[in-house]
Amino acid sequence: MRLALGKTDLQVHPLCLGGNVFGWSANAEQSFDVLTAYETAGGNFIDTADMYSRWHTGNVGGESETIIGDWMRARGNRREMVIATKVAKLGTRPGLSAANIAAAAEDSLRRLGTDYIDIYYAHHDDESIPLEESLTAFHSLVTAGKVRYLAASNYSASRLEEALSISRELGISEYLLLQPNYNAIVRDEYEGDLMATAVKEEVPVLPYFSLAAGFLTGKYQPGIEVDSVRAGDMPDYMNDRGWAILNALTEIANGEGTSIAAAALGWLRAQPGVITPIASARTPEQLAQILPVVELSDEQVAKVNAL
Repeated sequence: MRLALGKTDLQVHPLCLGGNVFGWSANAEQSFDVLTAYETAGGNFIDTADMYSRWHTGNVGGESETIIGDWMRARGNRREMVIATKVAKLGTRPGLSAANIAAAAEDSLRRLGTDYIDIYYAHHDDESIPLEESLTAFHSLVTAGKVRYLAASNYSASRLEEALSISRELGISEYLLLQPNYNAIVRDEYEGDLMATAVKEEVPVLPYFSLAAGFLTGKYQPGIEVDSVRAGDMPDYMNDRGWAILNALTEIANGEGTSIAAAALGWLRAQPGVITPIASARTPEQLAQILPVVELSDEQVAKVNAL
Protein backbone atom coordinates (compact mmCIF):
# COMPACT_ATOMS: atom_id res chain seq x y z
CA MET A 1 0.00 0.00 0.00
CA ARG A 2 1.32 3.44 -0.96
CA LEU A 3 0.03 6.95 -0.29
CA ALA A 4 0.61 9.99 -2.49
CA LEU A 5 2.44 12.61 -0.45
CA GLY A 6 0.64 15.82 -1.32
CA LYS A 7 2.15 17.92 -4.12
CA THR A 8 5.28 15.79 -4.27
CA ASP A 9 5.60 12.80 -6.60
CA LEU A 10 6.50 10.55 -3.67
CA GLN A 11 4.56 7.38 -2.91
CA VAL A 12 5.04 6.23 0.68
CA HIS A 13 4.03 3.57 3.15
CA PRO A 14 1.21 4.56 5.57
CA LEU A 15 3.72 4.39 8.44
CA CYS A 16 6.81 6.57 8.39
CA LEU A 17 9.49 4.85 10.46
CA GLY A 18 11.10 7.21 12.96
CA GLY A 19 14.89 7.04 13.18
CA ASN A 20 15.30 8.83 16.51
CA VAL A 21 16.01 5.57 18.36
CA PHE A 22 18.83 4.49 16.02
CA GLY A 23 22.12 4.98 17.82
CA TRP A 24 20.27 5.57 21.09
CA SER A 25 18.01 2.86 22.51
CA ALA A 26 18.77 0.68 19.48
CA ASN A 27 22.41 0.03 18.57
CA ALA A 28 23.53 -0.42 14.96
CA GLU A 29 22.76 -4.13 14.83
CA GLN A 30 19.32 -3.71 16.42
CA SER A 31 18.59 -0.78 14.10
CA PHE A 32 19.49 -2.89 11.07
CA ASP A 33 17.04 -5.56 12.25
CA VAL A 34 14.22 -3.03 12.56
CA LEU A 35 14.99 -1.38 9.23
CA THR A 36 15.12 -4.72 7.42
CA ALA A 37 11.86 -5.87 9.03
CA TYR A 38 10.22 -2.59 7.98
CA GLU A 39 11.44 -2.95 4.39
CA THR A 40 10.35 -6.60 4.30
CA ALA A 41 6.86 -5.52 5.38
CA GLY A 42 6.70 -3.08 2.46
CA GLY A 43 7.96 0.01 4.25
CA ASN A 44 9.87 2.64 2.29
CA PHE A 45 9.68 5.89 4.32
CA ILE A 46 12.27 6.75 7.01
CA ASP A 47 12.47 9.93 9.06
CA THR A 48 15.63 11.10 10.80
CA ALA A 49 17.53 14.32 11.67
CA ASP A 50 21.10 15.50 11.95
CA MET A 51 20.71 15.85 15.73
CA TYR A 52 19.66 12.20 16.27
CA SER A 53 20.84 11.03 18.74
CA ARG A 54 23.04 13.77 20.18
CA TRP A 55 21.46 13.43 23.63
CA HIS A 56 22.84 9.92 24.21
CA THR A 57 26.06 9.70 26.24
CA GLY A 58 29.09 9.70 23.95
CA ASN A 59 27.16 10.73 20.84
CA VAL A 60 27.85 13.87 18.81
CA GLY A 61 24.81 13.82 16.51
CA GLY A 62 24.35 12.18 13.13
CA GLU A 63 24.42 8.64 14.52
CA SER A 64 20.97 7.83 13.16
CA GLU A 65 21.81 9.12 9.68
CA THR A 66 25.02 7.09 9.67
CA ILE A 67 23.21 3.89 10.64
CA ILE A 68 20.53 4.43 7.99
CA GLY A 69 23.21 5.16 5.39
CA ASP A 70 25.18 2.06 6.29
CA TRP A 71 22.02 -0.05 6.14
CA MET A 72 21.02 1.28 2.71
CA ARG A 73 24.51 0.66 1.40
CA ALA A 74 24.44 -2.92 2.72
CA ARG A 75 21.00 -3.52 1.19
CA GLY A 76 21.65 -1.63 -2.03
CA ASN A 77 18.20 -0.07 -1.78
CA ARG A 78 18.72 3.71 -1.71
CA ARG A 79 16.53 4.31 -4.77
CA GLU A 80 13.64 2.41 -3.20
CA MET A 81 13.70 4.38 0.05
CA VAL A 82 12.22 7.80 0.79
CA ILE A 83 14.54 9.50 3.28
CA ALA A 84 13.63 12.58 5.29
CA THR A 85 16.12 14.41 7.48
CA LYS A 86 16.32 17.79 9.20
CA VAL A 87 18.50 20.80 9.97
CA ALA A 88 18.57 23.45 12.73
CA LYS A 89 18.71 21.66 16.09
CA LEU A 90 22.16 20.05 16.17
CA GLY A 91 24.36 22.04 18.55
CA THR A 92 27.29 22.10 16.14
CA ARG A 93 25.04 23.03 13.19
CA PRO A 94 22.40 25.28 14.78
CA GLY A 95 19.80 27.42 13.11
CA LEU A 96 18.65 28.24 9.60
CA SER A 97 21.24 30.63 8.23
CA ALA A 98 22.13 30.08 4.59
CA ALA A 99 25.64 28.99 5.50
CA ASN A 100 24.45 26.50 8.10
CA ILE A 101 21.79 24.98 5.85
CA ALA A 102 24.38 24.40 3.11
CA ALA A 103 26.96 22.91 5.50
CA ALA A 104 24.44 20.75 7.38
CA ALA A 105 23.05 19.34 4.14
CA GLU A 106 26.52 18.26 3.06
CA ASP A 107 27.05 16.59 6.44
CA SER A 108 23.75 14.72 6.16
CA LEU A 109 24.44 13.62 2.58
CA ARG A 110 27.82 12.25 3.65
CA ARG A 111 26.44 10.37 6.65
CA LEU A 112 23.53 8.97 4.66
CA GLY A 113 25.89 7.91 1.88
CA THR A 114 23.70 9.45 -0.80
CA ASP A 115 23.77 12.29 -3.28
CA TYR A 116 20.22 13.47 -2.58
CA ILE A 117 17.76 13.85 0.29
CA ASP A 118 14.12 13.19 -0.56
CA ILE A 119 12.63 15.50 2.08
CA TYR A 120 14.65 18.16 3.93
CA TYR A 121 12.99 19.73 6.97
CA ALA A 122 13.62 22.93 8.80
CA HIS A 123 13.61 21.19 12.20
CA HIS A 124 12.26 24.28 13.91
CA ASP A 125 11.56 27.88 13.07
CA ASP A 126 14.54 30.23 13.45
CA GLU A 127 13.21 33.74 13.88
CA SER A 128 16.74 35.15 14.15
CA ILE A 129 17.21 34.54 10.41
CA PRO A 130 15.03 36.18 7.74
CA LEU A 131 12.72 33.63 6.17
CA GLU A 132 13.84 34.76 2.74
CA GLU A 133 17.45 33.80 3.54
CA SER A 134 16.52 30.33 4.78
CA LEU A 135 14.09 29.61 1.97
CA THR A 136 16.53 30.79 -0.70
CA ALA A 137 19.22 28.53 0.77
CA PHE A 138 16.85 25.57 0.77
CA HIS A 139 15.85 26.35 -2.81
CA SER A 140 19.51 26.31 -3.85
CA LEU A 141 19.75 22.74 -2.58
CA VAL A 142 16.71 21.79 -4.64
CA THR A 143 18.03 23.37 -7.84
CA ALA A 144 21.38 21.64 -7.26
CA GLY A 145 19.60 18.27 -7.07
CA LYS A 146 20.74 17.65 -3.49
CA VAL A 147 17.21 17.89 -2.07
CA ARG A 148 13.96 16.90 -3.75
CA TYR A 149 11.35 18.52 -1.49
CA LEU A 150 11.25 20.93 1.44
CA ALA A 151 9.25 20.65 4.64
CA ALA A 152 8.73 22.40 7.97
CA SER A 153 8.65 21.08 11.52
CA ASN A 154 7.55 22.94 14.66
CA TYR A 155 6.26 26.00 12.80
CA SER A 156 3.33 28.12 13.92
CA ALA A 157 0.44 28.72 11.53
CA SER A 158 1.40 32.35 11.01
CA ARG A 159 5.04 31.58 10.26
CA LEU A 160 4.12 28.75 7.92
CA GLU A 161 1.76 31.08 6.05
CA GLU A 162 4.49 33.71 5.85
CA ALA A 163 7.04 31.21 4.56
CA LEU A 164 4.64 29.96 1.88
CA SER A 165 3.86 33.51 0.83
CA ILE A 166 7.55 34.43 0.50
CA SER A 167 8.34 31.32 -1.54
CA ARG A 168 5.48 32.06 -3.91
CA GLU A 169 6.44 35.72 -4.27
CA LEU A 170 10.02 34.75 -5.09
CA GLY A 171 9.02 31.82 -7.29
CA ILE A 172 11.16 29.37 -5.31
CA SER A 173 10.64 25.98 -3.66
CA GLU A 174 8.18 26.00 -0.78
CA TYR A 175 7.45 23.87 2.25
CA LEU A 176 5.28 21.03 0.96
CA LEU A 177 4.94 18.99 4.18
CA LEU A 178 4.48 19.75 7.88
CA GLN A 179 5.68 17.83 10.93
CA PRO A 180 4.12 18.89 14.25
CA ASN A 181 3.99 17.25 17.68
CA TYR A 182 0.57 15.61 17.63
CA ASN A 183 -1.13 12.60 19.15
CA ALA A 184 -4.36 11.65 20.90
CA ILE A 185 -3.12 13.29 24.12
CA VAL A 186 -1.07 16.27 22.90
CA ARG A 187 -3.50 18.09 20.65
CA ASP A 188 -3.20 21.82 21.22
CA GLU A 189 -0.02 22.31 19.16
CA TYR A 190 -1.71 21.21 15.94
CA GLU A 191 -5.45 21.48 16.36
CA GLY A 192 -6.68 25.00 15.71
CA ASP A 193 -4.87 27.52 13.51
CA LEU A 194 -2.12 25.15 12.37
CA MET A 195 -4.59 22.47 11.34
CA ALA A 196 -6.67 25.07 9.51
CA THR A 197 -3.61 26.34 7.64
CA ALA A 198 -2.42 22.85 6.71
CA VAL A 199 -5.84 21.92 5.34
CA LYS A 200 -6.32 25.23 3.50
CA GLU A 201 -2.85 25.16 1.94
CA GLU A 202 -3.06 21.41 1.23
CA VAL A 203 0.15 20.75 3.13
CA PRO A 204 0.09 17.10 4.31
CA VAL A 205 0.84 16.55 7.98
CA LEU A 206 3.18 13.89 9.35
CA PRO A 207 2.90 13.96 13.15
CA TYR A 208 5.85 13.09 15.37
CA PHE A 209 5.48 11.72 18.92
CA SER A 210 2.49 9.91 17.40
CA LEU A 211 2.40 7.48 20.32
CA ALA A 212 3.18 10.05 23.04
CA ALA A 213 6.72 8.73 23.59
CA GLY A 214 5.34 5.19 23.92
CA PHE A 215 2.48 5.89 26.34
CA LEU A 216 -0.10 5.04 23.68
CA THR A 217 1.35 1.58 23.13
CA GLY A 218 -0.34 0.44 26.33
CA LYS A 219 2.83 -0.78 28.05
CA TYR A 220 2.40 1.88 30.74
CA GLN A 221 -0.35 1.10 33.23
CA PRO A 222 -1.25 2.48 36.68
CA GLY A 223 1.09 1.16 39.35
CA ILE A 224 3.41 -0.62 36.89
CA GLU A 225 7.04 0.42 36.49
CA VAL A 226 8.44 0.17 32.98
CA ASP A 227 12.16 -0.04 32.24
CA SER A 228 12.47 2.37 29.31
CA VAL A 229 14.69 5.29 28.35
CA ARG A 230 11.47 7.23 27.78
CA ALA A 231 9.87 6.49 31.13
CA GLY A 232 10.81 9.97 32.33
CA ASP A 233 8.35 11.49 29.83
CA MET A 234 5.38 9.58 31.21
CA PRO A 235 4.34 11.79 34.17
CA ASP A 236 2.94 14.28 31.64
CA TYR A 237 0.52 11.61 30.42
CA MET A 238 -0.18 9.62 33.58
CA ASN A 239 -3.27 11.48 34.71
CA ASP A 240 -7.02 10.94 34.56
CA ARG A 241 -7.27 12.26 31.00
CA GLY A 242 -4.32 10.21 29.78
CA TRP A 243 -5.63 7.00 31.29
CA ALA A 244 -9.11 7.67 29.86
CA ILE A 245 -7.70 8.15 26.35
CA LEU A 246 -5.56 5.03 26.69
CA ASN A 247 -8.58 3.02 27.90
CA ALA A 248 -10.67 4.22 24.96
CA LEU A 249 -7.97 3.21 22.48
CA THR A 250 -7.58 -0.13 24.26
CA GLU A 251 -11.30 -0.84 23.82
CA ILE A 252 -11.08 0.08 20.13
CA ALA A 253 -8.00 -2.11 19.65
CA ASN A 254 -9.66 -5.07 21.34
CA GLY A 255 -12.74 -4.64 19.18
CA GLU A 256 -10.67 -4.50 16.01
CA GLY A 257 -8.32 -7.31 17.02
CA THR A 258 -5.25 -5.08 16.70
CA SER A 259 -2.66 -3.42 18.90
CA ILE A 260 -3.30 -0.31 20.99
CA ALA A 261 -0.52 1.44 19.08
CA ALA A 262 -2.20 0.66 15.75
CA ALA A 263 -5.48 2.06 17.08
CA ALA A 264 -3.71 5.25 18.20
CA LEU A 265 -2.11 5.64 14.78
CA GLY A 266 -5.48 4.95 13.16
CA TRP A 267 -6.98 7.82 15.15
CA LEU A 268 -4.21 10.10 13.88
CA ARG A 269 -4.76 9.12 10.25
CA ALA A 270 -8.42 10.12 10.63
CA GLN A 271 -7.58 13.70 11.64
CA PRO A 272 -7.87 16.56 9.13
CA GLY A 273 -4.67 17.12 7.18
CA VAL A 274 -2.82 14.06 8.48
CA ILE A 275 -1.38 11.78 5.78
CA THR A 276 0.94 9.38 7.62
CA PRO A 277 2.19 9.35 11.22
CA ILE A 278 5.79 8.86 12.29
CA ALA A 279 6.53 6.19 14.88
CA SER A 280 9.70 4.42 15.95
CA ALA A 281 10.59 0.93 17.12
CA ARG A 282 13.78 -0.44 18.65
CA THR A 283 12.95 -4.10 17.95
CA PRO A 284 11.09 -5.99 15.19
CA GLU A 285 8.56 -7.01 17.87
CA GLN A 286 7.78 -3.35 18.60
CA LEU A 287 7.61 -2.66 14.87
CA ALA A 288 4.95 -5.34 14.48
CA GLN A 289 2.74 -3.40 16.90
CA ILE A 290 2.82 -0.19 14.84
CA LEU A 291 2.69 -1.59 11.29
CA PRO A 292 -1.02 -2.54 11.01
CA VAL A 293 -3.03 0.11 9.17
CA VAL A 294 -6.36 0.43 10.96
CA GLU A 295 -9.22 2.60 9.71
CA LEU A 296 -11.35 3.81 12.59
CA SER A 297 -15.05 4.52 12.21
CA ASP A 298 -16.42 8.02 12.77
CA GLU A 299 -17.91 6.76 16.03
CA GLN A 300 -14.54 5.42 17.24
CA VAL A 301 -12.77 8.66 16.33
CA ALA A 302 -15.44 10.71 18.11
CA LYS A 303 -15.07 8.54 21.21
CA VAL A 304 -11.41 9.48 21.53
CA ASN A 305 -12.00 13.09 20.49
CA ALA A 306 -14.49 13.53 23.30
CA LEU A 307 -11.77 12.90 25.87
